[in-house]
Amino acid sequence: MNNKTDVLKNKFTKKIEEIIDYDRPNDPVSLQFLTDIEKESIILKEEISDPIGDDRCSKIKGIIHRYPDRVLLIPKGDCLVTCRFCFRKWKLPHEKTELTYEELEGALDYIRSDPQIWEVVLSGGEPLATSEEKLEYIFKQLNNIPHIGVIRIHTRLPIVAPELVTEKTIKILKKNKPVFIVIHCNNEKEITDDVKKCCDLFVDSGIPLLSQTALLKGVNSEAEDLEALFRKLITIRVKPYYLHHCDLVEGTGHFRTTIKEGQALMRKLRGNVSGICQPTYVLDIPNGYGKVPIGPDYVSFDANELITVMDYAGTQHQYPPQ
Repeated sequence: MNNKTDVLKNKFTKKIEEIIDYDRPNDPVSLQFLTDIEKESIILKEEISDPIGDDRCSKIKGIIHRYPDRVLLIPKGDCLVTCRFCFRKWKLPHEKTELTYEELEGALDYIRSDPQIWEVVLSGGEPLATSEEKLEYIFKQLNNIPHIGVIRIHTRLPIVAPELVTEKTIKILKKNKPVFIVIHCNNEKEITDDVKKCCDLFVDSGIPLLSQTALLKGVNSEAEDLEALFRKLITIRVKPYYLHHCDLVEGTGHFRTTIKEGQALMRKLRGNVSGICQPTYVLDIPNGYGKVPIGPDYVSFDANELITVMDYAGTQHQYPPQ
């Protein structure tokens, strides 16, 4: 265990400041955005600055190519907020500019040159904070690439600055290719009326919304926290997609549950919360080997290949019944 002294400064929007409860020691919003120098300075031996291997999978500036049929395109390096647990928190603050048009063309040429690429995921940083002119250019170019079937956007904007999503934003996104938006949200407290209105803009325009959530100790590490969050997301027409096990980024040990704890949470949700509220619990294998589902296993095989299945209440059943 080591200590790191260059803890990142606080960075959050007016919207986030409005929902932080400064008088509540374990407020789930403040835990995500306010610096805890003592805890963040502790670096565990297994923690690294690039836990999911972005550098290893970066083929050209602005492109991360980890899977055969999809790439990440990062048009803008920084975010409107600094999430204390972010797996890119030591990288992105030093990349505060958007890609230049020349750099963007290099990234687009990379995509054009590989017919295996079917999906482009705009990530960041905050892709929806890219200038409207450049965002429109990106979508125009992607829509003209025949082998691209779908465009996905990973964003925190509807949560941290919903007022920045405008009719012009919607118009830019609604081109020829299907667009899916994945919103990062970790606690039901983040979902305010203006967030719902922002989500309505997307959904009423025909753009499907999904969510991704980081499993964070103290923020959403009780089954009741996740139940409330996932149900509230569904009520604003956002389908829970991923529950991420907290990555091994430096200075985040205080946020990380064990995988067994995460599996136990998912087991508590199963059967007690509607299936449409259930995300997939995933782990990003360190050093760039991709995501894998790590949810609880309900099926077991004995030495004679007899199958036992566990129901949501924990009762074992033989399959097929004898």
